[in-house]
Parts: sequence; structure tokens; C-alpha cells
Amino acid sequence: MSAASVLAEEFEVLESIYPTELSVISDREIEIDVEPDYPVEGMESFRLKLSVKYSDDYPEALPTLALEAVEGDINESEKEALLQGMTTIGEESLGMAMTFTLVSYLKEHLSTLAEARISLRIAEEREKERLALEAEEARTRGTLVTVESFKTWKMKFDKDVAMKKAKDEEEKLRALTPKEREEYKRIGTRLTGRQLFERNRNLAHEDDSLMEEGTVSVDVSQYDRTKIDEEEDHIHFSDSE
Repeated sequence: MSAASVLAEEFEVLESIYPTELSVISDREIEIDVEPDYPVEGMESFRLKLSVKYSDDYPEALPTLALEAVEGDINESEKEALLQGMTTIGEESLGMAMTFTLVSYLKEHLSTLAEARISLRIAEEREKERLALEAEEARTRGTLVTVESFKTWKMKFDKDVAMKKAKDEEEKLRALTPKEREEYKRIGTRLTGRQLFERNRNLAHEDDSLMEEGTVSVDVSQYDRTKIDEEEDHIHFSDSE
């Protein structure tokens, strides 16, 4: 049977299956609008135009296939994968009318493609949510403190405190009279109790140089015990005490 006869019969069958989708361009070329085999929830309208050009050797030779987006979009890698799949199916159908088989393959894999797009979209949305959650946790948790970061912070903190203290000191001195300023500086040079303690761990045995002026050492052994006893006998207690 000649290619023309094969195509005439095949076109007649295709027109009955795809009454609104099929467009006969010539006796060697047709176009068919193809949608996914089954609807995919969340997927926008998606429709491709399949162009099929037959050679004189058809069905012993594969027709030339082309795809074009009618609704939605398709990138080159997706298009190439679909065309490659139809070529493989066509090679397995050589010698037979294969257009219906090619269209059926395309419809099924458009549904698979739509599902893959939905899955990818969901994965991307979840990844965005995960990153946003991590960012929020990092913001509320604050920066992780390490030994080095603490040292850096402590140095800056001490510097800020010293600068503020110096500024406050300067402002305080500026408000004093010259005499008050000298007295303030003199008082500031006195050792505090803690400083004294650091200089001598045992205040009970501190050096005589720290004793107040006029203090006299007393040797108790020089006292006559008899005199002490007599004085104690004459002690009187007042009601006011």
C-alpha cells in the first residue's frame, strides 16, 4: 500500500478521534493540539501543538515531529525530552500507522511533566519557608557566642565604659571651682578599703606606718594587778546606764 493510501486512512481515523484538535495542513502534514491525558491539580492550562510531516516512505520511516506551546510554556529541555520519547516510540512502531501512538505518548507525558512541575513548585515553596524559618530563628536566637567573639565584645565594652567614665569625669571637673577641683583630685588619690586590703592581706598585722597619728602602744604587763582590783571595787553603776 502506498504512503498516500496509508495516510488517507490514518487521517480519517484521526479525524474521528480528534474532531476539534486535528488540523490537516496537506496530504503530508497535520497538526494536533495536545493536552495532558488527565488534569493535574494546581496546574495552569497547558496545551501544545504537535506538527507531523510524513515522508514518502511512511510508515517505514519516522515522520518529522515538532512541538510548539499554545497555552502555558515549555522550555527547550522539556521539549527535547518529549520529542526524544516520541522518536523512541515511533521506532518501535515502524511499518504501522503510528500517529495515534505518538499522540497518546505525548498526552501521557504532558501529565507527568505537569506533575513534576507541581512537585518542583511545592519543593521550592517549602525550601523558601524553611529558609525564612531559619532566618527568623537566627534573628530571635541572636549571634552564637564564641570565645573569640566574647573577647572582641569585652574589649569594645571596656573601651566604651572607659571613654564614658573619662567623659563624665571631665564634665564633673569642669563644673567645679579650682579649689573644689583640687580637693576632688586629692580625694580621688586616696586608697580605698579594698586597695588597702590588696596591699596587705592581714589588716590585723598591718605596718605601724598605717596606724593613725597619736596612737600609743600599751604594755598591759606594766599595770599593778592590785591597783586594778581596787579600782574595780569602787566601780558604781548609774541607773541611767
